[in-house]
Amino acid sequence: MLGREEPARVAVLGCGRGHDARLFASRGYRVWGFDFATAAIDDARRLAAAAGLAIAFEQRDIFTLGADYAGTFDGIWEYTCFCAIGPARRDEYASLVRTLLRPGGTLLACFYPLREGTDGPPFPVSRQAIDRFLALDFRVGSSGPPARSAERRRGLEWLVEAERA
Repeated sequence: MLGREEPARVAVLGCGRGHDARLFASRGYRVWGFDFATAAIDDARRLAAAAGLAIAFEQRDIFTLGADYAGTFDGIWEYTCFCAIGPARRDEYASLVRTLLRPGGTLLACFYPLREGTDGPPFPVSRQAIDRFLALDFRVGSSGPPARSAERRRGLEWLVEAERA
């Protein structure tokens, strides 16, 4: 429509079966979901089609996305991808998120599980690790425990809204 802005472009990294991607698409966003698991992407495509939602799902290693999608996204939703990645690759993941977001784009992240330890996945995350993740190129607008969490996740999640510089 003339004079109307395009819907915001949102990436869901480690999208699994696409539950979050479908939620964003149902709210009018243009959505891309990425996951390495073929079965998860197949299910995500089927579920999106059944819901009548147009979502671009790609089966691939998320660490290869920078070459094709640098600066593409207005927003990135992070939930359970960070904790699935071994801690040794978290700096690489932070760099990827910065690369994919356009300047001024929004990172909305619900980090989980907020606890001590090294076992995983899901690999624990500390507030210090979250701060390191955001230290370069992000201005935090808000952060804290989410208003609502699933009972078994209460006290283990940390919600952050940040803007890429």
